[in-house]
Amino acid sequence: MGGKEMEVDSLEGVGPTTKQKLTDVGINTILDLAIRGPSDVADGIGFDMARAIELCNKARVKLVELGMMERDFVPATEILERRRKIGRVTTGTSSLDDLLMGGIETQAVTEFYGEFGSGKTQICHTLCIMVQAPPEDGGLDGGAIYLDTENTFRPERIYDIARARNKDADEILSRITVAKAYNSAHQELIMGEMGSILDKTGARLIIIDSAVAHYRAEYLGRGTLAERQQKLNRFMHLLTRTAETRNVAIVLTNQVLSTPDVFFGDPSKPVGGHVVAHTSTYRIYLRKAGKNRIARMVDSPYHPEHEAVFILNEKGVDDGPSDPMKGKQISR
Repeated sequence: MGGKEMEVDSLEGVGPTTKQKLTDVGINTILDLAIRGPSDVADGIGFDMARAIELCNKARVKLVELGMMERDFVPATEILERRRKIGRVTTGTSSLDDLLMGGIETQAVTEFYGEFGSGKTQICHTLCIMVQAPPEDGGLDGGAIYLDTENTFRPERIYDIARARNKDADEILSRITVAKAYNSAHQELIMGEMGSILDKTGARLIIIDSAVAHYRAEYLGRGTLAERQQKLNRFMHLLTRTAETRNVAIVLTNQVLSTPDVFFGDPSKPVGGHVVAHTSTYRIYLRKAGKNRIARMVDSPYHPEHEAVFILNEKGVDDGPSDPMKGKQISR
């Protein structure tokens, strides 16, 4: 849905000056306004909080009227019916698909975390290809947007994976839009403009590789921890609102840190603390086991906690010759 009814100046009280201010910070439509939220609007265009809240509420009411956002109170049966229509992207491996009960979901944020070489970026590259397949083949018939914060995106790798999977590599690459973020502020700016990019490209998958790297590098020491977590919190909530309202799948990767006070078990913990833990819909831990990679479902509203084995090869991520861990339940 688009046209004049979606433009921000269709809202009462939004004139040419306010519209220009909103456009300057990447808010081009009513949907963008609802996604960004009052604090972003207040900071971006210099409104006081009360006026920003009023404007965002008007946007939300308009979207409810247009049938693009849920009412405040809805029956659980209606929510169940909506969830049955959620799209899923195959990961390219049956083991990971089983772990995710069908693949990467739209309207959700899926986090993969693990040490260097555990397969995070290879999963992201493979997903850029798989999302372009038609729904009957496990895709969403849409492009991908790759937000690269660590200089990990490699078009030649995409090309090789596509060829190995018998896809038109040039066509695949033409439907992937890449943005490089050079610092956390730039990363937030790019994400703030994501709405217009989604409208232009028709992408159904957003990848952030990695989401926390810039924040970790720029905010050092305990004195900056509160500010870092506040900014990271706003960024993560922008991801969840974008996934839900735009009906896209969002995948992010995350680094790990080692906790030396752990004497038993795995000392690796994901970066970002509770902020990332609480806002990621699904959280998957990747680790190396010889030539294999093991994915463990750590946190999910409804998936069982279990593990799956996959390998990295010319097809990106793939099922191994044997899968002894497939479907194995892990005691809580």
